Amino acid sequence: MPHPPPIAIVLNAVLAVVEDGQPKSLCVRRADGLGLPYGPFDPAQHRTFELGLRQWVAEQTNVTLGYVEQLYTFGDKGREAPAAAIAGGDAAARVVSVGYLALSAEPAKVAAKDALWRGWYEFFPWEDWRRGEPAILKDLIMPALAFWAGRADSDAAGKDRRARIAIAFGLGDSFWEEERALERYELMYEAGLVEEAWRDRAAAGGPAPRADPAIAKAAGLAMTSDHRRILATAIGRLRGKLKYRPVIFELMPAEFTLLALQRTVEAIVGFALHKQNFRRSVVEGGLVEKTGATAQQASGRPAALFRAAPALRADGAATGLTIPRLRAGSPGIPAKALQGSAAPFAK
Repeated sequence: MPHPPPIAIVLNAVLAVVEDGQPKSLCVRRADGLGLPYGPFDPAQHRTFELGLRQWVAEQTNVTLGYVEQLYTFGDKGREAPAAAIAGGDAAARVVSVGYLALSAEPAKVAAKDALWRGWYEFFPWEDWRRGEPAILKDLIMPALAFWAGRADSDAAGKDRRARIAIAFGLGDSFWEEERALERYELMYEAGLVEEAWRDRAAAGGPAPRADPAIAKAAGLAMTSDHRRILATAIGRLRGKLKYRPVIFELMPAEFTLLALQRTVEAIVGFALHKQNFRRSVVEGGLVEKTGATAQQASGRPAALFRAAPALRADGAATGLTIPRLRAGSPGIPAKALQGSAAPFAK
């Protein structure tokens, strides 16, 4: 009986910050493209996965991680980087990736020459609704998904594809749910609308996707290995977690204005919030308290400075944010987001 291939465990980090209203993650340039900081887990050297992760990130980027939580374990064959690149030259190794999410209040200065901060929406331009429906979604992605659904092998398969697209992208009676970032990316991968799908099928010796390669090239920056999928997982996780844990304050300085807090939340979730309802929810919900100090604004009166409530800092109480969207139909709000684009899926 043949021996099973060796397994290489790789640790990946999504380090998230919000800078100047843009959510960003730390990336590393490599010969095979742009990716997340990663390195192999060495059971002889690393007592835990997290300690191994912290060591690799520090070595590759000269950034020391703060808040960290395990994200997910990825093991799909054919979507990892070439095993020889990360398994000590053993191309036969099966790669299992363990993803982590880390948060920081500001982007640390990276000393490593190949490390840099890149915006989330460079990789996922269809996820940012703050200035209205993304043009790429209406003009390219939705028509291409409609074509993909229409050429399924059977009526039942086509119906299944249309249902999945409607749920993921908020069509018909569905609503755009910001947490479904990974589902949207995976559907686009399956339909051949991202560059990684073309690369992975070519590497496996399979046929090219039946899609327009120009759309895949236009649909955001590609990443090495399965790192864009890991980043999409992190985005969905953080968007969902905002609602039940006070993790937003891991992304804020010690003192902040309510407007700065709102802009940070909007950057993460990808759409605009109702200003008065948001402020009421964080103040009356006991999530913040006034410091007594103010900050001068670019115009108008100085704004009061706040900090996270002491109870949140002390015990990390299971309290999250209310995410009050603007009234449905307002610019940039994805409630019933693609109602106007739903026609191709009506059959």
